Amino acid sequence: MPRPMLGPADALLVVDVQRDFCAGGTLAVPDGDAVVPVLNDWIQAARQGGAQVIFSRDWHPPDHCSFQSQGGPWPPHCLQGTEGAAFHPDLDVPADAWIVSKGTDREREQYSALDGTGLVERLKSLGVRRVWVGGLALDYCVQASALDAAKAGFEVHLLTSATRPVEQQRAGQVLAQMQAAGVILEDIG
Repeated sequence: MPRPMLGPADALLVVDVQRDFCAGGTLAVPDGDAVVPVLNDWIQAARQGGAQVIFSRDWHPPDHCSFQSQGGPWPPHCLQGTEGAAFHPDLDVPADAWIVSKGTDREREQYSALDGTGLVERLKSLGVRRVWVGGLALDYCVQASALDAAKAGFEVHLLTSATRPVEQQRAGQVLAQMQAAGVILEDIG
């Protein structure tokens, strides 16, 4: 299936493709690096068509509530200003990239790039109607972002080849939940 043309009413949301979520990172997603070339193709197509391109990132303080040391489920990851919080070195992040930081409040978990970041309002003010989502990880931040975008009234397309789960055995259930919420699954490279 050919890639659809993206235009000014579209936004591409690249979720958390950061070093700590890729090979060698403190919270590496299995096969996470594989999303980078797929997303780079989408980033190029989006920019050529005049679509908005947004990069979200975890940007945690060292004592974030999600860390095991604070009683949370995760090892420390994506600490503000560290190498682990940097985007994957091969990801095509333009110099003028629109970057949304989340997980900045030490007392609050924030999986979705649309949760309290102002992203919904900004996209609506720009006339965006469709949001295309890919990145890491399918069963956490990608799912939360896609569901919040659908809840906000956007037509949401999940780029299945541009995401990977933390827990492969949950992938089918996660995809079914997204479909039930109106997210369109796109198997386009």
